Amino acid sequence: MFWIQSNNYSTVPGNLSHLDYTGCREALRRRLSEPAPGRIQLVTGPRQVGKTTVLLELAAELGERATYIAADGSEAALPGFWERLWNRAEEMAASQGRTNVVLIDEVQHLAGWAARLKAEWDRLRRRHLPVHVVATGSSALRLASGSKESLAGRYERLTLAHWSASALARTFNLAPDDAAELVVRMGAYPGAMELRNDMPRWAAYVREAIAEPAISRDILALAAVRRPALLRQVFAVAAASPAQIVSLQKLQGQLQDRGALETLAHYLHLLEEAYVMAPLEKHASRPARRRAAPPKLVTLSNALLAVVDPRGIPDAAREPERCGAWVENACLAFAWNSGYRVAYWREEPMEVDGVIDGSRGSWAIEVKTGPFGVAEVRGLLEFTRRFPRYQPLLLCDPSELPAAARVGVPAISWKRFLLDGPKAP
Repeated sequence: MFWIQSNNYSTVPGNLSHLDYTGCREALRRRLSEPAPGRIQLVTGPRQVGKTTVLLELAAELGERATYIAADGSEAALPGFWERLWNRAEEMAASQGRTNVVLIDEVQHLAGWAARLKAEWDRLRRRHLPVHVVATGSSALRLASGSKESLAGRYERLTLAHWSASALARTFNLAPDDAAELVVRMGAYPGAMELRNDMPRWAAYVREAIAEPAISRDILALAAVRRPALLRQVFAVAAASPAQIVSLQKLQGQLQDRGALETLAHYLHLLEEAYVMAPLEKHASRPARRRAAPPKLVTLSNALLAVVDPRGIPDAAREPERCGAWVENACLAFAWNSGYRVAYWREEPMEVDGVIDGSRGSWAIEVKTGPFGVAEVRGLLEFTRRFPRYQPLLLCDPSELPAAARVGVPAISWKRFLLDGPKAP
């Protein structure tokens, strides 16, 4: 188990609903200090990023004022469990004369959880009982499937995102540049960090504790998935094409088990809802053109690339092109995980790797590893000429920053981007 001692409020830079571990914990602390009962706090996010840990840390801080339960534990299966949970919370609030907090981990494991939680919250409001509620779930999709109607107007949602390079550096005392390189090579799952020097164990952990449960539990448990074998193939083929624009027809041709194009598009959407992969749309002024364009496939943690690709982690000296694709994938994944709206742009022969919109502004980014010249940035310059509200930003190797200055394009190193997000150089 990992713990973060920093008390600095920290969010990832794109959207205040997408938080790193410290930011999520501090946001919950602030909301739990408000008059109770406030809205239910639903915390969603990928597997193994610290949702359980943040609840346990809050429970330890609150002491007797908190009631923590794991909805996937044996206690939750006992008769009368739900009633005892709320009776205890009410009794504690009444006897102590102060706000109590109910912390429910992996809430989607409770049958009919949304309707039951709605009923309890409505009762707390009617009786003015000082009880706050926080619930977590591993997948946005599974929470949404039960919560959209039953909990309408009754909850606020926080996303505990994939960790950033800066979060790794703070927590594990890494040099910032080393943390950025680690995000590219091995992703940023905190629970896997202690295994990073033992590759077979690290890979087994990522496969068995993260990738497999995300597919077999968070997605395959849903009735919407009719062909689980096809879903697994879609994930494997898409992860083998990091930051690549791949038409559904081409994706279909690489599958052993053919599926309709509508089915493939649906499965890509499910992978996105489970925080596994993002099929980026093309930037276009007309919605029809966005929908008709092929997606750009971005795996949301490079750890998943490392365990899916049989070639393993690329060697920068021997495989510069493949390494460059991993750097681009990490940068676009960071933007998506930070809450930015992320797209790409292509008008043959010109292309822009990422078009991002968020709280820090609108940016067109091009990712280059190794030497480059004026020809490689033509797409970036043409896009920002057509769409002047976007600021151009070249992400390159630190050694290539002078080359960017010579061609007159604003640039920062891709390591700095992974640490701090988009900033004017």
